[in-house]
Amino acid sequence: MTVTEDVTPLHETSDCRAVSAVLGRVGDKWSVLIISRLGDGTCRFNELKRMIGGISQRMLTLTLRGLERDGLVTRTVFPTVPPRVEYELTALGQSLREPVDALAAWALEHQPEIAAANRLYDQRSQSS
Repeated sequence: MTVTEDVTPLHETSDCRAVSAVLGRVGDKWSVLIISRLGDGTCRFNELKRMIGGISQRMLTLTLRGLERDGLVTRTVFPTVPPRVEYELTALGQSLREPVDALAAWALEHQPEIAAANRLYDQRSQSS
């Protein structure tokens, strides 16, 4: 290809923005873990918190709200004392489970290779 050839972008800018917005929500580590856990069925807030090590109450609340806003999770409040709240994947959330689980499986399978690459990179960076 010469420099003067017209290059048409593969994707429109608006498409890239839309994809970026969706990936920003479903691609963060907490959303991936929550979607994976809810894929096994309905959970209460504290159950999710126990299953997802290291997540703060605030971060779990914010992530669940975002997933609910995006139509991936439903929140059901039962009129008991104290109120019981359960979270569940919607049909849209269930459709995301397969790619999320595939990404998690890929990460686990390749984690040793990534860790080795990190060590090599860090060693090269320190000697520069």
